[in-house]
Amino acid sequence: MLYQLSGLFIVVLLLLVFARQVAFAIGLVDKPSDRKRHQGHIPLVGGIVLYLAILLMLLWQPFWMPQGTVYLLCVTVLALMGALDDRFDLPVAPRVFAQGGIALVMILEAGMQLESFGYLLGNTELLLGSLTLLITPLAVWGAINAYNMVDGIDGQLGVLSCVTFTALALLFGISGQMNLALWCLGLMVALAAFLLFNLGIFGQQNKVFMGDTGSMVIGFTVLWLLITATQGDQAVMRPVTALWLIAIPLMDMVTVMVRRLMRHQSPFKAGRDHIHHILMRHGLNARQALGMSCMLSITLACVGICSEVLLLPEDLMLLAFVLCFIGYFSLLREPRAATVFPERRSADR
Repeated sequence: MLYQLSGLFIVVLLLLVFARQVAFAIGLVDKPSDRKRHQGHIPLVGGIVLYLAILLMLLWQPFWMPQGTVYLLCVTVLALMGALDDRFDLPVAPRVFAQGGIALVMILEAGMQLESFGYLLGNTELLLGSLTLLITPLAVWGAINAYNMVDGIDGQLGVLSCVTFTALALLFGISGQMNLALWCLGLMVALAAFLLFNLGIFGQQNKVFMGDTGSMVIGFTVLWLLITATQGDQAVMRPVTALWLIAIPLMDMVTVMVRRLMRHQSPFKAGRDHIHHILMRHGLNARQALGMSCMLSITLACVGICSEVLLLPEDLMLLAFVLCFIGYFSLLREPRAATVFPERRSADR
């Protein structure tokens, strides 16, 4: 298995090298702007290569992912929509329509849906019933947008995704579901190859970004795995544990939307009020902000894993998560004298 994962790593590296050249030829690049302060035109091919890695894994080991055919159909639609959005900057409506459509496909064709929130109210299981037709599409939309919103500085989307996939791999492995654990490891290997380019390890001139394709595919894949892990007879964890595994993307999305609504702004308008922006305005550079968000994500994921292993009461886990969110919301405020250091702008997107 080590040789196979190593082979996947090398293939992804080679695909990224090739995809960079194609991106420049067809104009699939991210250009600097008032909101995007990187230097030069950066190829938006990380997500496309991640999709190709997923396709290779499904062809190579199809039994790793349950309902793999339906899953592939869904991520193919998302990858296509994301690539078109990266190239032509599509309006919101087609993206929302596509996300709603794949949510219905995953419900009707694969039976992948949120049916229970677990025992959040004590001894009574919180069953969704027919509300699953509303809640599941909202969860798809939320997961995709949560991971899209944290893709603001180099490495953050890839690192936070790896934290989630690592936690899921551990929980699947502990429960004996090795196929799903290996699937998560495969995703981590592909993301590790991407991060070498994204973080400029091979030189700033060879950088690539994920693009909307990457955030869509990652967000949807995370949700698919969380539903697999929390629903049905083969569940490996309680639904409340999922909150801890995606804590930073989820908290960041909710915090940003709430604060924008409080300022009478659209919650969907792009802005510079995410966790990485605020940390940098408090004096951290981009790498330090990445490290801080990574440590927070690992810490919260570890809390979730330990709580699951110890079988702590679900209502207690929910209360603890809500308190963490309140602390996050209160502490991550804009500095009173916000200063953006010019030399750091090139690293912030």
